[in-house]
Amino acid sequence: MAIENPSREAIGILLKKAKRIAVVGLSDNPNRTSYMVSEAMQKSGYEIIPVNPAVIEVLGVKAVSSLKEIEGHIDIVNVFRRSEFLPEIAKEFDEIDSDIFWAQLGVENQEAYDFLNEKGYTVIMDRCIKVEHALTR
Repeated sequence: MAIENPSREAIGILLKKAKRIAVVGLSDNPNRTSYMVSEAMQKSGYEIIPVNPAVIEVLGVKAVSSLKEIEGHIDIVNVFRRSEFLPEIAKEFDEIDSDIFWAQLGVENQEAYDFLNEKGYTVIMDRCIKVEHALTR
């Protein structure tokens, strides 16, 4: 099945309900897109949880090495990794308590989409969460 994102209206509703965003591949380099997008979302009131084994802390928050290390519910898992890593991340996502799998602009993978869609998860791919947030306020 082709990748099909929820409507912009539906995305807006999801973003209004969400509070916690785990960001896979969040860099501690302020010049990286993952940092800028996550910082904007944090300033908009979202709790950002950095998921990156290569960093200690990002945006004042201690980083974790994997999604499985996060305690409690995660509303959105926002992925800043290359498309070929999505199937592996999707499998880890399936093992945690989360609702929405979101792959950033330019990132999509049919295998990961099909896997998550068949399990009933909300999947958004090739969309920037910061842009969608701005467009649906």
